[in-house]
Amino acid sequence: MNITQKIIKDHLVSGNMVAGEEIAIRIDQTLTQDSTGTMAYLEFEAMGIPRVKTKRSVAYIDHNTLQSGFENADDQKFIQTVTKKHGIYFSRPGNGICHQVHLERFGIPGQTLLGSDSHTPTGGGIGMLAIGAGGLDVAVAMGGGAYYITMPKVVKVNLVGKLNKWVAAKDIILEVLRILTVKGGVGKVIEYTGEGVKTLTVPERSTITNMGAELGATTSIFPSDEVTKSFLKAQGREEDFVEIKADEDAVYDEEITIDLSKLVPLAAKPHMPDNVDTVKNIGKIKVDQVAIGSCTNSSYMDMMKVARILKGKTVHEDVSLVIAPGSKQVFNMISENGALADMIAAGARILESACGPCIGMGQSPKTNAVSLRTFNRNFEGRSGTASAQVYLVSPETAALSAITGYLTDPTELEFSNHVDMPEKFLINDNMVVAPAKEGDDVEVIKGPNIKEFPVNTKMGDEIVGKSLIKVEDNITTDHIMPSNAKLLPYRSNIPYLSSFCLAPCDDKFSQRAKENGGGFIIAGSNYGQGSSREHAALVPLYLGIKGVIAKSFARIHMANLINSGILPMTFTNEADYDKIDMYDELKIENAAKNVMECDEIIVKNITKGEEYKVNIALSDRQREMMVLGGLLNYTRETSK
Repeated sequence: MNITQKIIKDHLVSGNMVAGEEIAIRIDQTLTQDSTGTMAYLEFEAMGIPRVKTKRSVAYIDHNTLQSGFENADDQKFIQTVTKKHGIYFSRPGNGICHQVHLERFGIPGQTLLGSDSHTPTGGGIGMLAIGAGGLDVAVAMGGGAYYITMPKVVKVNLVGKLNKWVAAKDIILEVLRILTVKGGVGKVIEYTGEGVKTLTVPERSTITNMGAELGATTSIFPSDEVTKSFLKAQGREEDFVEIKADEDAVYDEEITIDLSKLVPLAAKPHMPDNVDTVKNIGKIKVDQVAIGSCTNSSYMDMMKVARILKGKTVHEDVSLVIAPGSKQVFNMISENGALADMIAAGARILESACGPCIGMGQSPKTNAVSLRTFNRNFEGRSGTASAQVYLVSPETAALSAITGYLTDPTELEFSNHVDMPEKFLINDNMVVAPAKEGDDVEVIKGPNIKEFPVNTKMGDEIVGKSLIKVEDNITTDHIMPSNAKLLPYRSNIPYLSSFCLAPCDDKFSQRAKENGGGFIIAGSNYGQGSSREHAALVPLYLGIKGVIAKSFARIHMANLINSGILPMTFTNEADYDKIDMYDELKIENAAKNVMECDEIIVKNITKGEEYKVNIALSDRQREMMVLGGLLNYTRETSK
């Protein structure tokens, strides 16, 4: 067996481990962050379960840390009190980015981790089966429920050789994205093997698994080996080490080989993470902004390499350089050893240990700016500036380019980029609040911005509505439910957010949906790629969206639609996409019966007098869930 199969087998609750079939697995750990966490804990409360049943659940505050009003602070107080009451650890603002902190302090090889953030697969860097999901799925897991997924195919990425000087782990995952594309990982786990694995530290491995989310993969995973053991020992957690490796005769569904010695510094060009070319081929373009950090590249090792490049230099006068260490642990360590001073002396602006610019929370570049970022996504407008040209690069490329003022290949540097892994990290968990032993006496505090979340109703005999919008391929959750500094404070206020749904595609969509009592969304391929945010399903539900007909869906978003009781359908004949126009009235007859019994159903276009065959790729459980109006209704009904 391969690593993925071994962990799934150890956690299998139901189903057969056959690719394409639905399985249920037991979840050991969960994590949430504040952007998705408020909704997840409202949903957990609605289930009426007094205390979480996982081995460890942690709530992080790392997204909405700019407080220009009361909203973010209110949400954080709600999360702090609701977690204290229900048995969940609380990582306070300033303690760091959820994935970085969880890797350092809580992740355990061989365990399963479900997180309400699409970059939860970061935990695969220490051999966890770590999966991103919608908040409701995480809430169910916290309550002891199984997590249902389609048994994935497993892709073997065989790493051979060793990286050359100044070529980084970021370049490895950019190469994988170049090969597989942002759709290439859908329905798959990416498992890294080969002699090259031994040359990569845990932070480097985690950079790679983190950006596996951009492949659309279920997750990515590395073996747990002596490198993992050394990392955990340095974190004072050697007792958490478990060796996990694939059998020598392990079978994989697909295989690719990457020779690390042949890689060069790469960059993802605007506006997709798979639009990859070499730094040299792109050329020495003028740079306006450099941002270093995010859950992808903010580890101690990353920061030390950046500091080494910046030491004794000055950031170019035309460049704004911002750096965000990924955790309090990292921040403390670089402040004690002088690396932080080197950054500051060079002219870097130091941000708090949080997601920050990666999710549009500050540091939007100027009009038409070129921004180099060590982040994981460069979707158009995600930076907060619609006209910005965002390139994804390694910390090494970013730091050197900040000095030269143009995109620069770091292999030009003559000194070594080697940084020793600390024998012992600075350990201080004083910013993690333990839950109350008994939660009965804890008051849960909800501010006025926290509104009830929408819950669907049972499916009727027919579904009727107009086509309200028609969008193209690779529409992201940033398009469906924009995430920026102005809107993030309203993540617990679905009615307010509804006015901005799909606004980057059509700013009249929300008004049209309200005027027509909801309807249908027509979409191209890979609809809903990107974040795990269930708001991209909850807000359409609030607007009355009954179904989405697409050429194909991204995994997490499709699951969130199902959880909300919104019917996801794919065109049997993709040419039918071109036949549907705005305001066409669509109808599905005998809806509940057909959803329960058929893999292919008919959508009638009443306006044009046409019919289209669409597929509904649902398990028996999902069919019942859909008819009942979503996961919350299903959970209530089946737990009676």
